[in-house]
Amino acid sequence: MQLHQQYRRYKNQKDEYRDLWMLLLIGVLYAAGIFLSNTFVNVYLWKQSGDFFVIANYHLASYVFQALSFIYAGKLSKKIDRIIILRIGILFLCFFFLFVLWIGELAAYYNFILGCLLGIGYGFFWLAYYLLTFEITEPDTRDWFNGISGTLTSFAGMIGPLLAGWMISKMAGDVGYTAIFIISLSLFIAAIVASFFIIRKGSRGSFALAAVINERKRNKNWKRILHAHFFQGLREGIYGFYITIWIFLVTNSELVLGVFNLFLSGLSIVFYFVALKWIKPSLRKKAILFGGILLFTSIFIIIFEMSLFWLIIYAVIIGIAFPILTVPYESLTYDVIGRARMVEERRVEYIVVREIYLNLGRIVSIMVFIFGMFLFPHDMIIPILLIIFGAGHAIIYFCIRNIFIGPTKKQKIALKEDFTDEKSR
Repeated sequence: MQLHQQYRRYKNQKDEYRDLWMLLLIGVLYAAGIFLSNTFVNVYLWKQSGDFFVIANYHLASYVFQALSFIYAGKLSKKIDRIIILRIGILFLCFFFLFVLWIGELAAYYNFILGCLLGIGYGFFWLAYYLLTFEITEPDTRDWFNGISGTLTSFAGMIGPLLAGWMISKMAGDVGYTAIFIISLSLFIAAIVASFFIIRKGSRGSFALAAVINERKRNKNWKRILHAHFFQGLREGIYGFYITIWIFLVTNSELVLGVFNLFLSGLSIVFYFVALKWIKPSLRKKAILFGGILLFTSIFIIIFEMSLFWLIIYAVIIGIAFPILTVPYESLTYDVIGRARMVEERRVEYIVVREIYLNLGRIVSIMVFIFGMFLFPHDMIIPILLIIFGAGHAIIYFCIRNIFIGPTKKQKIALKEDFTDEKSR
């Protein structure tokens, strides 16, 4: 009997270990496909239209449908396995690139449909990925997982755009764009294949979204982390596309855009390792503050004078800042959710609500950008918006500084045993 229990425990640990590495592999394949092509979709649309409203409309549709897809995918995950949700997301990303390849030079005209497909793919994929991360990792392995995941993602972000930029610059016309879109499609298909090696585990219960939203009234930590994600979204909305277009406008070179991402992701790889090794739970808030301040101040390097030299300096700074902020911030978020009320039954809803707040911030950012471009001269309003929304990551610290994560049940038992032993002595 004891041997049987030991075997089952060993098998469960082995399955969890395999699931963890499979999830990392899926994340890398996804990141490689996105970094290879999605950066250049913005340039592709810009070269066809030369209109910031087209790019903004594309991203607005993406964020709106991403939020809606998170809600629907969350509800669906209560009925079907979360691995199937992951595959649906990747399939929609495949449809996105197939549609781009099919319409070709009409991509800018169909910008809203492209944004919808991308948003749906993002929503389904990330709902399943976050849910799998929450289920597979534990509080003592999340920093490690986030650090390794960030390192591998940064490596994909370093190689992908550089390779894509080189291919586009060497091939005539839009042949280079077609080639990288086909490669991305192949990587997403490989991610679907990898998903078959993760053990399926369904969720139970009804979809109680309203109850988790109302949990803000009794759980201050939950309310604070939601506000932090809204401000994170404010920066990501406009920065998600404008810097890329700005770099292309200044340099008129996809290869330079690839070099920019090379420096950005190369530094990120190094500092994900630094964050993984040195940022302990007790230093999370200080790291988030430092990373947020770095990200905010970095925009002042290029906002007044854009050149290749200052672009590289900007890439170096944000390449350092993002890992320092992201690793502790993601771990803190999962810890807040992990200690929330009825999290075992409602972990899906907690992830969905977090993403709703994040995408609301992105939507607000894009909407303000569109109205600002419509009402004011572009050269006047854009620097102002970049400064205002660039503060989003810096504000995260002021949202999370009063979050207190108490000890886990295991830690409480250990503390109680230590106290009992000390008392007996």
